[in-house]
Amino acid sequence: MAAPTPLERPAFYALAPGGWRDLLTLLHPPYTAWHLSYVAIGAAAAPHLHAGRLGAALAAFFLAVGVCAHALDELQGRPLRTRLSDRTLWTLAAISLAGAVAIGIAGAVTVSVGLVPFIAAGTFLVAAYNLELLGGRLHNDFWFAAAWGAFPALTGYWIMALRLDVESLLVAAGCFMLSVAQRRLSTPVRRLRRRTVAVSGEQRLDDGEVLELDAARLIAPLDGALRACSAALVLLALGLVLARL
Repeated sequence: MAAPTPLERPAFYALAPGGWRDLLTLLHPPYTAWHLSYVAIGAAAAPHLHAGRLGAALAAFFLAVGVCAHALDELQGRPLRTRLSDRTLWTLAAISLAGAVAIGIAGAVTVSVGLVPFIAAGTFLVAAYNLELLGGRLHNDFWFAAAWGAFPALTGYWIMALRLDVESLLVAAGCFMLSVAQRRLSTPVRRLRRRTVAVSGEQRLDDGEVLELDAARLIAPLDGALRACSAALVLLALGLVLARL
């Protein structure tokens, strides 16, 4: 099967539909790595870094966000155009969420029962945001940034320090704003890739040059910024964690 051209793909990281490629596309690899970086950044900002706790937190968020949240999202109209059945998506979502909760419960038993509110909040956010519960009231830019930006950072910090303080709130606020920026970039890209039938027009520069406007020209800087931000946050998180070990 011929690989889809860049503009035929629903996302820059989407592979040709079918088989194992659907599973990899479903993970939204750059975005999953982006949001896991918030967990690591929050943990690295804490007074003490516990490698075991960080590994468990990353595993839980990978299952909850990387697998469950994206499987539930794909059930809403197949935005990634995968060929995965509803049954497969529901199974992936249920198993991965159960795994994330199990890791959380283990943490509550071995580290602190104070982790329970984070488990409950995370479970609620995954379901409410991605299934658009409550009439979709939580499916907006604010809750995206709160659930996938601030919350992972707060959780990463708390599981290390067992408390929240001014430093944790500042880190969470920074991750919230980075997620707002992500949303500002990704929303127009999704509209162009998934809903736009045609783009026409031109851009006239002050030196007389005329640039023809098309979807590819509009998408390129947005996708480029998203790729760069994802890579930058992963590298930043890795560097911060290694500096603390």
